[in-house]
Amino acid sequence: MQLGTNLPKIGSYNRAVVLEAVQASDGISRVQIAARTRLTAQTVSVIVRRLLEEGLVVEDGSAPSSGGKPRTILRVDPAAGYAVGVHFDPKEISCVLADLAGRPVARSHLAVRPGLKPEAVIRQMARAARRILREARVPDGKVLGVGLACPGPLDGDGVMVSPPRLPAWEQVPIKKLLREHTRFPVTVDNDATAAAIGERWAGIARTTPSFAYLYLGTGIGGGIFLDNQVYRGRSMNAAEFGHITVEPDGPECHCGNRGCAEAICSPSAIEAAMGGHFSHADICAAAARGEAAAREVIERVAGRLADAAVSVVNMLDIDLLVLGGPALREVGEIYREVIAAATASRALARRLHTVRVETSPIAADAAAIGAASLVFHATYAPRLATTLLGG
Repeated sequence: MQLGTNLPKIGSYNRAVVLEAVQASDGISRVQIAARTRLTAQTVSVIVRRLLEEGLVVEDGSAPSSGGKPRTILRVDPAAGYAVGVHFDPKEISCVLADLAGRPVARSHLAVRPGLKPEAVIRQMARAARRILREARVPDGKVLGVGLACPGPLDGDGVMVSPPRLPAWEQVPIKKLLREHTRFPVTVDNDATAAAIGERWAGIARTTPSFAYLYLGTGIGGGIFLDNQVYRGRSMNAAEFGHITVEPDGPECHCGNRGCAEAICSPSAIEAAMGGHFSHADICAAAARGEAAAREVIERVAGRLADAAVSVVNMLDIDLLVLGGPALREVGEIYREVIAAATASRALARRLHTVRVETSPIAADAAAIGAASLVFHATYAPRLATTLLGG
């Protein structure tokens, strides 16, 4: 939870802090907001009145107090705004319409036909976004924007820079083109950071100051929140956990390194470990049923990911590690158990505090829901650095 400040000329930051406190709770009073944010009761009262007038927050019942009249409970109005989240995977486009509480209202999944040129795929994304709004009967005026989660690296303008699994997408201005085709503002981030923001906005990390997200999709990535702020790094591409070396003499990775977690633990690597005769989905299903060969491969891969996870925990000293992404499939609990055991027994600060390891409840659609949350986060989340720099 962020703390507010009573200094002048930062009203927009304090507004965001109060809205975040309401959004992160399952009902909260003005008194509780003041206690959590350390804003004065008067400041909270003024901000809440404006949020009520704007329709972002509603009064919803009351709770008993220790003295005096009952305290009015505040909640975010889910219908106050919507965002479309688009996740572009090399094989599939996932689309989610989410309300302001971050809850999915509608979902769709479309296969990407091999050989399509980038602009044709982007038009497909735009049609999917428009279709989901039409079918849900959400008017354009209620839509805050479109969030896009896609493979990185990305530059600050939303241009794809040498994406390793998408050579045809080199220097494609994906943000600009999607904005032109949807006619909505577009917020873009790599899929793993988007998933982390989704977990912060609507998942199990809503009140966790510092956490890391380990994302398992076609590749392996990550996202980081430190002291309530998303950390993207100098080039906006921080937390590439898939490129932590876990086997120094391991196979060559497409990044140029050897023995990266992605080279050993990605779905294609798991398929290769099973002789290339089974799909990743089939291997996960077999492991979940307890079939020995598949289970052995998944546990070995989970062990290598645990090596990377211990490095992340030691480096960042976080409170929570979230596992998510479509590659978890039915084997998420296997990964969670192996990684949790490793962090509990090998993390340097394990005697000072235990790092929770949890599987995201929205793991399968984490990037798409995260993409929608990008819009909410960019619109409403408190960003201290921007406030201090006068941005």
